[in-house]
Amino acid sequence: MTTLLSTIFVLGLLIFVHELGHFLVAKWVGIRVDKFSLGFPPKLIGFKKGDTEYCISIIPLGGYVKMAGENPDETENTGAPYEFMSKSPYQRGMVIIAGPLMNYVAAFVIYFALFLIQGDLMYNRDNVVVGNVVEDSPAAHAGLQADDVLLSVDGVSYATFSELSKAISAKVGEELTLEYKRGDEIRTLSLVTSIDTAMSMKGKKQAVGKIGFYQKSWWEPIGFVASIQRGAERTWEMTTMIFGFLWNLISGQVSPKLIGGPLFIAEISGDAARLGAAALFEFIAMLSVNLAILNILPIPVLDGGHLVFLGIEISRRRPMTLKQRAAVQQVGLAFLITLIVFVTYNDIVRWFTW
Repeated sequence: MTTLLSTIFVLGLLIFVHELGHFLVAKWVGIRVDKFSLGFPPKLIGFKKGDTEYCISIIPLGGYVKMAGENPDETENTGAPYEFMSKSPYQRGMVIIAGPLMNYVAAFVIYFALFLIQGDLMYNRDNVVVGNVVEDSPAAHAGLQADDVLLSVDGVSYATFSELSKAISAKVGEELTLEYKRGDEIRTLSLVTSIDTAMSMKGKKQAVGKIGFYQKSWWEPIGFVASIQRGAERTWEMTTMIFGFLWNLISGQVSPKLIGGPLFIAEISGDAARLGAAALFEFIAMLSVNLAILNILPIPVLDGGHLVFLGIEISRRRPMTLKQRAAVQQVGLAFLITLIVFVTYNDIVRWFTW
């Protein structure tokens, strides 16, 4: 039940924020909005206020804002000033980009709020300090304790926890000698790494070594202005990470098997909700950046595709015909359906594999 409710909350919030962007800017530039829908038809519930029908529909994988005169060849287009096609290309572009932009802004707001409320996650940057030791792990059996300072592994020193973790992952079922400092005393211990499995960047199962402890960290208040800065930095970090993943995907450096779909989102939503509100909203912010970037890709039926149509219209000084748009959008729709089927298949295989 937690997974179901958290998934509905996560998807509902992201879709609402996205469509609200389109809706608000459309209203601002004077376009009549006929329908604001969360989800795709058939309609589940709804009501009408003013010119707009607000509804929740059954298929929860998106939403839409239906604007008057949205298609250039609609027979009901009259050239009235409240119609979408009556507005300048600049105004229509603002309406189109408003959805992804709203998701991007929402991610920043969430990150800012998280930093403001709970502070920034801090850790010792000069040494690897042991935090929680996993119960019944090699580290626990060997006697490693919280606040121990790890000096070296097999005689090699590591400046960061990530470097140490990467090195230990490569030692599968092997004996290691750890040198560490407890108080003023320098000690050594030996242990054999446990064997776990992980998915490689090529989408294949691989064995990894673990010893079972986390880096010591703590939350430190940082104030309002610093929270704005850290929120912007985290949003940008997520943006560069997503674009980096897309580039590695296109260049073949990572496997398409790593792409997650609706079932993966549902699984992570449930896990995050069980960890608490902060973890859930952190996940929502990450997905919001993903949604913003996905929607600006030049794929027909997405916002990026509509921006391409708008660019063609500006260059030709006239809009594409409905027949031309429909042909291109059918290709885009077929691509999206294929992608949804593929990522759902990935989710199912991942579920049974792991």
